[in-house]
Amino acid sequence: MQKKMIAVVLAGCGHRDGSEIHEATLTLWAIHKHGAEFQCFAPDIPQHHVLNHLTGKVMNEERNVLVESARIARGKIKDIKQFRKEDFDALIFPGGVGVAKNLCTYALEGPQCRVNDDVARIVKAMHAAGKPIGALCIAPVILARVLGAVELTTGQDQGTAQDLATMGARHTSTAQGEITVDRTNKIVTTPCYMLESRVDEIGNGAENLVKAVLEMCVR
Repeated sequence: MQKKMIAVVLAGCGHRDGSEIHEATLTLWAIHKHGAEFQCFAPDIPQHHVLNHLTGKVMNEERNVLVESARIARGKIKDIKQFRKEDFDALIFPGGVGVAKNLCTYALEGPQCRVNDDVARIVKAMHAAGKPIGALCIAPVILARVLGAVELTTGQDQGTAQDLATMGARHTSTAQGEITVDRTNKIVTTPCYMLESRVDEIGNGAENLVKAVLEMCVR
């Protein structure tokens, strides 16, 4: 049997200005653990900014989202412009504040945010093809902004839940490790570090999401 192929979109490297490394790594681990394969993608664009992860302060330097994402992918990553829906069974977005700064502008503009054109394109393409999409942590805001009336979770924060509602989505409150499954739209979400969480709880959430995504894949 041919293995399912999952596209994983990264937003840099580091939870303050890129992809959350635990969420990204544990997603990749879960994909392999459950018998599927992955290809990482990221946009070839400048990061919104670079933060010192010790101090939280902005650093006077520039970095590239694709180049930084390659740190997590061990160099095995492609420009998101190369993505073709025909090559993949599902799409997953790990979280991290960089998702809300580099893949979209939610961290700056809230529910009126703009989504990167290529990110929006692949979300629309996979959704139209009836292929499942997973999103961890803050990444569900992308799906709300692009797709509108979908069911999502980002945990228990009422402010974020209200923003999702403003974008047309329905929010379900969840705890660590839990997932929300919108079977009609084939969307799976989990809160991860939107809640106070340990690494093992992040692993549980990532694995539960990956299992649910794979169950909805159809070859």
